Amino acid sequence: MKALVFAAGLGERMRPLTDTTPKPLLAAGGKPLIAWHLERLAAIGVDEVVVNVSWLAERFPEALGDGGAFGLRITWSHEGAVPLETGGGMLHALPLLGDAPFIAINGDIWTDFDFAGLPREPAGDAHLVLVDNPAHNPRGDFILRPDGRLASEDDAGPRLTFAGIGVYRPRLLQGWREVIGDAPGAGEVPPRFRLAPLLRAAMARGAVTGEHHHGAWTDVGTPQRLEALDRALAQRGPAGIRPG
Repeated sequence: MKALVFAAGLGERMRPLTDTTPKPLLAAGGKPLIAWHLERLAAIGVDEVVVNVSWLAERFPEALGDGGAFGLRITWSHEGAVPLETGGGMLHALPLLGDAPFIAINGDIWTDFDFAGLPREPAGDAHLVLVDNPAHNPRGDFILRPDGRLASEDDAGPRLTFAGIGVYRPRLLQGWREVIGDAPGAGEVPPRFRLAPLLRAAMARGAVTGEHHHGAWTDVGTPQRLEALDRALAQRGPAGIRPG
């Protein structure tokens, strides 16, 4: 099984830290954020990871090499000077990912979620991991129904936050133009668009399942959250981290 790590963002909210270092390469607990993902992916048998890059792209091979140190192979999906967003980035990386389902992870999160529990063959077009709503996203994103299917944020009911971890079938991106329409960036070459509208469209046809992770999870979106995560990892170790 292959995996995609989203690492192309500009990290604007993390400046000045990201002036010289891409956000996924910022260290927490003595190693880059992305290294935690690579180690856990290798541990469940993932042998190839595609990393999409844009901002300071040259720093990634310098820091991670070819992936051999993690027991896997890294392939780079270069997006150019302007990141393609999650949907455009996934579409751009599909030739490297192949036709089988793949794991996709945001490169700027930290979690103790066990990737071994992810389905190798999702029931629909995607399977997403959700977490309790953090302070910076109190409204949440999606609804986890009792039958395990996800509903969009337009439906009534308590919402959870998308953790930035999922398993996807390439067919999720089929017909993306009809869903995205004339959204900004959609007409560019390569196209730039978000994945969320495609996920909502798939949820409307009952093609997205999910699960609720009750353990540790941090969206490292600000220098303060990175500092808090690093301090917690140093003081208590991963087992002692609570969601933040």
